[in-house]
Parts: sequence; structure tokens; C-alpha cells
Amino acid sequence: MGEIDNFAASVAEHVPAIAARVPPAPAAELGRLDRPAALAPPTAPFGASAGFADPVPVRGHPGQALRGLPAERLLGALELSVGDLPLRAPAALLRGIAAPPTGTFTTIGVVGQSELTTALSMLEALHAGATRVIADLTARLARHPALATALAVGDGDEATIAARHGAGHFALAVVTSSAVLRALDAADPPAVVGAALQAVAQLMPTLPKPAAYEAALLAKHRAEYVLPRRASAHPLVRAHHLALADGPVPDEVDFSDNGLVAVVDGGVVIRTGLAEGRVSAHLEVLDGPPPPPEVAHVDEAVEVSWRAARGGATFAEDEPVSWGQARRVAETPPWPGDYRVLVQAGGRDGDYDEHYWITVWQAPWAPPVVHKRTDRLGHRLRGEPEPPLVVPPHQDHVWVERHPISQASCVTVVTGLSAQEVLRAFGADPTSRPWRLEETQRSAGLRQWVSVLQVDGAVIAFEDNGYLGADEEVLRRLSARGRAASMFWNVNALTRLSFARDGELLAGFEPIGPAQIPPTAAAWIEGLDLADYRHRKAKGLTAVARFTGRGFTPDDLAALRASDEAYLVGE
Repeated sequence: MGEIDNFAASVAEHVPAIAARVPPAPAAELGRLDRPAALAPPTAPFGASAGFADPVPVRGHPGQALRGLPAERLLGALELSVGDLPLRAPAALLRGIAAPPTGTFTTIGVVGQSELTTALSMLEALHAGATRVIADLTARLARHPALATALAVGDGDEATIAARHGAGHFALAVVTSSAVLRALDAADPPAVVGAALQAVAQLMPTLPKPAAYEAALLAKHRAEYVLPRRASAHPLVRAHHLALADGPVPDEVDFSDNGLVAVVDGGVVIRTGLAEGRVSAHLEVLDGPPPPPEVAHVDEAVEVSWRAARGGATFAEDEPVSWGQARRVAETPPWPGDYRVLVQAGGRDGDYDEHYWITVWQAPWAPPVVHKRTDRLGHRLRGEPEPPLVVPPHQDHVWVERHPISQASCVTVVTGLSAQEVLRAFGADPTSRPWRLEETQRSAGLRQWVSVLQVDGAVIAFEDNGYLGADEEVLRRLSARGRAASMFWNVNALTRLSFARDGELLAGFEPIGPAQIPPTAAAWIEGLDLADYRHRKAKGLTAVARFTGRGFTPDDLAALRASDEAYLVGE
């Protein structure tokens, strides 16, 4: 037997006792590691130490691999046991460790850094290369037949298997680290545990999980999957295909049946208007059938049946949307079965941001149901004549929704007043020095600014992230000798459409549906489909234009920007 074989047999004798002292929770963390720590490139090539093939690199500054790991808890659990380990690594296995420096030297630490990081820094200063040798030896021993029994895991639930897997390999690293450092007369417990943890953090992602782990992980996932479940995402589209799949799907898909979605081996594939890139999608998984779909805001809606072979269907290369909370991946139930899938689509013709709403629930097979079929792409795919291209009444203001001002703005159009009078009605002083637009962005805080533009027969007042044009008293003043109307929107999707005439507020409401329209505003809303929330800003600005006789154009915004003037309200 060679040195490594004799050493492996000795290490195997001590691994079970150390593994038994590793707390289950941090052991499971180690057992679940599936990616190496993000470390800086090495300053010298690794792999020569101990003469082993396929060495595990320990890169960057000492202790970097310990970040995010339960280092202090593991040190506390093993600090006393490490001192009882008697092994010394043979000299033949220590090649690659430099001799200690002679003379005077200095090490630099950081206030507040962990005890293990400090110990590793000192270890590398005194015995450069020691952590590499420990990592290489640990990786070699993890695959040595003499350690097979000591590292065996067996069956259990996910947490149990992960803990046994992590504890066994961490114990192996601790015994190895102790043996190497004892041979160097440097077996300080923090250094032993730190070097072991650094080695195992790099080793675990390179090892296969125990045979029983995949089934245990699936069982855990199924137990934790709770209905109903909702998630938003930005999945990847390739070749006009958006797949929700639990397995590979074919490249060629026939959409001629309904023009939107096809059931294929592995999942369902949605035909997108976008050729390549990402779209917005919302997945809702219910514990029962949904109510009849509200289809006013979509162009196509189709319901199909799908038999999931495995379950857990996801979008391709999904980018989950967190909305300030823990990210949730859009995924169907992680078990096989028969499901109903409702796909609703909007914007496939390019007239709006392309968006998909997918609803899934368990149900026996049933024939497809088409709830809506109106977009031009769907007609082409079904082999039907395309419907006539209809220009909507709000088309002239759709540009706003593709401009940065679509985030939060208020546009007010006034007749009967001059630009100076409009500023005074807003509470600004037209004789004061106007602010440059860049200054307003830097000094915004809680203050409000307004920019004005004199146009043919009217004055346009623009507020970037402002709201005063929607204020009742401001509108009364603005309409003192004519008319004033405004459309306000903000980042929280709140909107307000207002009309005033001869100093009287006629209507002020959120344009979110027909039921919200006051009788006093009906004439200017006619033909604007408020039941469909898409293009709400454009529809509101169209109503403003109808009431005042003047719309808001890209040239108007450009002129406002070119003037580079905004007036502070309230001073």
C-alpha cells in the first residue's frame, strides 16, 4: 500500500466520531452546496501539491470561501474534539507547503473579521500552500475506497440526507486538516476548522449527491408546494416559441388549430409575436377551476388540456420577478397528472407590450375552448383572413407609453389663460428665475415643479412625477376663463382624469372602467374602451384633447425639454 492508502485507512477510522459532532443544520447547509464559492483567480497554478490529479482549487485570499457558511457554529461544535485527533500526515503528502519564513514579517487583518479568517491568514503567512494541500488531500480521499463506508449516507428525508452528506465530508476535511497541520506543529483549532471548511466548500459542488437525494428533494418540494400559487416572470422566447414544459419540447410546432397555444410532448408551447427575447408572463396555479375569464384586456384566450408526464413545468431560462419579496419561480405542480391550461395573450401584433397570463388547474381532459380570437397573428396562424386594420381613437397618444414619462407624470391642457397665468394658477411665480430641468431632478425632494408651453390656442402644463394638475382647486383656477383638463399617472398605476370649465370641476375620476365614468364626462370618453386597461394613459390624454381641443404631441414634449425651464411651486 502507498502513503495515500495508509493515510486514507487511518483517516477513515476517525471520520465517524467527528461527523457525529457536527450539528445537523450547518451540516445540511454543506450537504446542499451546489456551486463553489466565488473566488478571485489564483496567483499561482494549483494542482501540484500532494501530486494529485484533479485538485480542488482554493482561490483568493484566506477565508474568502467561508463567506455565507456557518463557520463560527462549526468551530464551536468541534473546537474541543479537534485537539483529540492524533493523526499526523506523512511528509510525502506535504509537498507544496513552503517552509516558514525567517526573520521579521507582518500580517494584516481586518477589525471584526472572524476568528477562522484570522487563523487562516496566519496559517498562509507561516505555511504558504497548506490550505491547497489540505483541499487536494480532502478531494482525493473523498473518492478513495477506504472512505466509502465512513461517507455512506443511506435513506431518509431531504434534510437528513443532506446533513449526513455534509457532516461526513466536513468530518473528512477536519481530520485531514488536523493531520496536515499537526505535522506542521500548527494544529490550532480555528486554523484546522477554517482550512477544512474552505476545502469542503470547494469540494461539495464537485461531488454527486447521494443516490437517494433526488427523490427526497422531490418529496420535500411537493410537500412545500402550496396552492393557489402565483408568480410573475420574464421568460425567454426563441423562434416565436414560449414553452411551459417539464421536459424537452419539439422545435416544430403546429398552431393552426387555435392560433395561440399547442400541447406537445413535454408541455405546452405558446406562439409569440416576438421572435427572440423576453416577454412578460404571469403564471397562476389554482386548486380548482377559475371563474369565466375576463378577456377585455387581452386579444386571444384559449383553454386546452395537458397531461404532465413529470410535473414541475417551468419557463425556459426564466427571470423571476420579486416585487420586493423572495423570488418565486413560476412552476406548475411538481407531480404528474391531467391539467387544464388557460392562455391569454395581449400585444402579439406589436401594438402594446407583449404579455401572457397562464392559468393552470388540475382537471380531466376536455376539448379546447376559445374564449377570444381577435389579433391579426392568430388569424394568420389559423389560416383565416385578417380582420381590417382599425386605428383606435387614442392612437395619437400611444407614443407616451413608450417614453420615459410613462412612469409618472401629469399633463394639463388649459384654454383661456396665458402661460404666466397658468403658472400663477399652479402656485408658481412666473417672474422668478426658472430652474433648469437637471436642477429639478437633483433637488426634487418633496417640492413640485411645473413647465409650461404656449401652443395654438392653449397652454400645456407638464409635471414630471407631479400631481398638482389633478388637484381640484388648481383646476378651478386653471379653468377660470375657459377649460382645463388633466391626465395624471404614477408608478403605482394610479391614474386620474379631470375636467373643469368656467371655474367648476365637472369630473375627476380614475379611468379604470365604464362604471367609473361620471355622466358629466361621458361625451369625451365615448369610443374609448376603458374596460381594457391597456393604453389607459393614451385614452386619458385623448379625452383631454377632445375636451380642450388640443392634444399632447412628441413635438410638445421636445419643446418643453428644449426650453429647459421649470418653475418651483410654492415659492
